[in-house]
Amino acid sequence: MKKKFKYPLFFLAVFLKAATAAYGQHGTDPAPSFTLADCISYALKHQPNVNQSKINIAVARTTNKINLSGWLPQVNLSGNLIHYNTLPTTFISDSLGGAPRTSHTGVVNTFIPEASATETIFNPQLLYAAKSAHLYIDQAKQISDSTQIYIVANLSKSFYNLLLTLEQINVLKEDTARLNRNVMDTYHQFEGGIVDETDYDEAVITLNNSLAQLRQQVENVTPQYSVVKQLMGYPPEQQFNVSFDTLQMMQDIVFDTGRVLDYEKRIEFQQIQTAKKLQHQLTNYYGAAFLPTVSAFYNYYYEYENNTTADLFSNAYPYSYGGLSFNIPIFTGFSRVENVHKSRLQEQIVDWAEVNLKSQMYTEYTSAMANYKANLYNWGILKDNVNRAKNVYRIVSLQYKQGIVAYLNMIVAESNLIAAETGYTNALFQLLSSKVDLEKALGDIPYNQ
Repeated sequence: MKKKFKYPLFFLAVFLKAATAAYGQHGTDPAPSFTLADCISYALKHQPNVNQSKINIAVARTTNKINLSGWLPQVNLSGNLIHYNTLPTTFISDSLGGAPRTSHTGVVNTFIPEASATETIFNPQLLYAAKSAHLYIDQAKQISDSTQIYIVANLSKSFYNLLLTLEQINVLKEDTARLNRNVMDTYHQFEGGIVDETDYDEAVITLNNSLAQLRQQVENVTPQYSVVKQLMGYPPEQQFNVSFDTLQMMQDIVFDTGRVLDYEKRIEFQQIQTAKKLQHQLTNYYGAAFLPTVSAFYNYYYEYENNTTADLFSNAYPYSYGGLSFNIPIFTGFSRVENVHKSRLQEQIVDWAEVNLKSQMYTEYTSAMANYKANLYNWGILKDNVNRAKNVYRIVSLQYKQGIVAYLNMIVAESNLIAAETGYTNALFQLLSSKVDLEKALGDIPYNQ
């Protein structure tokens, strides 16, 4: 049968008493219920780190526009307003061979506005910016993808960890209910002289141990719930319920263990390939640093001159000129050669980083595959143990009530049942978590929903 469970996470409470335990939920909860898929979808829209990484893509695009703006014409307007308190002195040669005569030249007031325009024809730095622009966009996108993969994987595991605790609480609630009934039955048997007082004490001890475990698991819910909210980017002051479909969960367990590792699907491998391309472009840039910088320019002046301030703008003397300028780096102290050498060494560092990354990814893949297979086998074994432990407890309980076996047999049967149920619950969610690790190792974590 298909069953659905919902847990209100902010009204959890445990009431510990001598002979009973209750784990209560307060009335009808208006808070929304989120499945794992809902949590992931919410996180990919609201998680701060995810949104920051998406904004960084826009930042990268804007940075490229800034770096490439040098290809467009650069137009400037400037000017100088000059007032001479004393005009400059010049020497005029005497045509008759006498001593040079001094004279003051120029006008008292001068204002020269200048409009200048330059257009870059070729520039190695701008060429590098143009060739590497798309790589910086790819890099920003890959960082965003990596962030989303991290959030999805860790949110999934945290969600399963929270469900594990909630399921353990359910198991312990059932155990404490059974143990409470055992305590009551043993008490009445003790009152009737059927069993010894030690049987009653053992029953109470077992119940108290179960109550303590229940309380511990309930206390664990709050920090685990906070981790899920943090990874979702959910407001801390708001609440929600988590829900899951047991049938869907059983279907999610299945995974093709025949899959082989494809390095190119891993976002880390894609990132290092982009880093290699960027470093290679930098090497090419340093190699082309000997090329000249060529640009065209045009300057226009509108010169005003007058000895009288009030009449400064009465007459203008415009002039203009244009041309080409270039700069060729002849010798730069071997900096260009050393930069090329340094960049090629850095390319080798990235190459070795790729080798190391492949080794790490393969180790991660083999470990994840081994853990998944082991957890799958363990889950199947413990599932069978639960059925057997329940059957044993049922038989021993009937035998004890009929006085056939001692209470020690009941304690052993109860302990085995608790261990089997707890072990099965642990195995189930460990299996689901190990599947997440395996999907991450194979580059199969879904994101960009």
